[in-house]
Amino acid sequence: MNALAQLGMVSELPSNNQASSVPVSSDDDRKDYFVEKDGEKFAGTHLLVDLWDATNLDDPEKIDRTLCEAAVAAGATILHSHFHHFTPNGGVSGVVVLAESHISIHTWPERNFAAVDIFMCGVCDPHLAIPVMQRLFQAKRLEVDEQRRGRVAI
Repeated sequence: MNALAQLGMVSELPSNNQASSVPVSSDDDRKDYFVEKDGEKFAGTHLLVDLWDATNLDDPEKIDRTLCEAAVAAGATILHSHFHHFTPNGGVSGVVVLAESHISIHTWPERNFAAVDIFMCGVCDPHLAIPVMQRLFQAKRLEVDEQRRGRVAI
């Protein structure tokens, strides 16, 4: 982890929502982070969010802070984050890696567009991340597609 920190790849906003002081003693004691909702059991909720006519798409530091704040608002545990700034158009690609999965983004400032991927398992609610991101990006049009990943028979 120190190598990641030296590269600036570790977020300063970790949380410990899923940390436990109780040791796991057997496979039977392990917590199942699959979700049960509406009569279905699945790995997690995956949101594909398209932000159109958006602003602030070219600042990796602001985007990093905002996506980390969005993860915390959704109840997620941040492990680390990494963002890259492209030239000459100024686009940003990056990811916040979560214990519960990830939030990733790819921006096209020249088109005022961003594609965001939010995948979370456990008790997290990825929908709570959207208003936090909207405060920064001010998208005039927001399209959200929701998928339940890893469906299993109950």
